[in-house]
Amino acid sequence: MRTTINQIKEMKARAEKIVMLTAYDYSTARIVDEAEIPLILVGDSLGMVVLGYESTIPVTMDEMLHHTKAVVRGTKQAMVIGDMPFMTYHVSVEDALRNAARFIQEAGAQAVKLEGGVTVAEKVRRIVDCGIPVMGHIGLTPQSIHQFGGFKMQGKTPEAAANLLEDAKALEQAGVFAIVLETIPANLARLITDKVSVPTIGIGAGLECDGQVQVINDILGSFADFVPKHAKQYVKLTDIISKAVTQYRDEVKSGSFPAE
Repeated sequence: MRTTINQIKEMKARAEKIVMLTAYDYSTARIVDEAEIPLILVGDSLGMVVLGYESTIPVTMDEMLHHTKAVVRGTKQAMVIGDMPFMTYHVSVEDALRNAARFIQEAGAQAVKLEGGVTVAEKVRRIVDCGIPVMGHIGLTPQSIHQFGGFKMQGKTPEAAANLLEDAKALEQAGVFAIVLETIPANLARLITDKVSVPTIGIGAGLECDGQVQVINDILGSFADFVPKHAKQYVKLTDIISKAVTQYRDEVKSGSFPAE
């Protein structure tokens, strides 16, 4: 039985921390699922950590659906959330509904995530009205990276903080089951968490959100281009993989692999 949105909401009610991780392929998703992580996000971050783009902006619906299908096949318990890519929900409500439905119908996801607050609230409401659970995402929203001028902390001024609180309330009223708070001051994240009834899931937003999410490549140390300040490397897979590959190369060249 997969995790439901009601179970996630109940976790906030009883002050139980919510754990979320990304996954982008069958093998990784299976490991994460067996570790009893209740929420798996197939993030458009795959554009950077899997496909090698410079940002999340080039990621297409077809790429997202391809990877979401793989993650769904690797999971039995986690709720799989498909990340709606850039410009797949911005132009019209019709676009938003059609693309959200594709994640559920074609890829087998149980929910979708989209970025923005007040500006996307009506689209969120319409998607939810169609029976599709929606996770919100405010603060540093990577699809708006050119507008922000880089990966910078958001909500630092009183005006910006007030706008983010308004965004969170608009998403709550539109029917989201949870909101990702990315790269905002910890005291603002705490305020938003207190002011909305739905769970908040932080990434670079301090300890007092209802849960935390990380990009799995960051916590495993398997993405070498850069490590975000908010990430903790629990292991450095780049070094382990490099050592194994080098050893394999040397054994093939020396004739010691394969053994008799």
